[in-house]
Amino acid sequence: MFDTVVIATDGSSSGRRAATVALDVARRFEASVHALYVVDETQVDGLPEDVHDDVRAALETQADESLDAVERAADQPVTVAVREGDPATEIIEYAEESDADVVATGTRGRHGEHSFIIGSVAEAVVRECPVPVLTVRQLEA
Repeated sequence: MFDTVVIATDGSSSGRRAATVALDVARRFEASVHALYVVDETQVDGLPEDVHDDVRAALETQADESLDAVERAADQPVTVAVREGDPATEIIEYAEESDADVVATGTRGRHGEHSFIIGSVAEAVVRECPVPVLTVRQLEA
């Protein structure tokens, strides 16, 4: 049923839980795993020009750490990718390019400490992605 699982991760606790669930799905179906981190350019664009390089470097470090965590948790090879741009758009495009059968994402990202039921990125991916999207709720602490 699932040959290719794409994990959209941002390193948040919700994203880590989504990765755990997605890796279990991949194991059960013997599917290949792709882990994707999207550097959100809007986090850089609204800041003063003199800090762009430092913020971009911090976001790239965060990407590496998030993807490394998925690779460590997996018991199989993981194809990793880092993209820049609008997270929802990049996740959807990556899913199409990698011929994904399912995309897994958390419902709350790094900016998800609000009262909405689902984060804006997850909501956009659910609405627009041409393949099934597995959303994984963050458990209460």
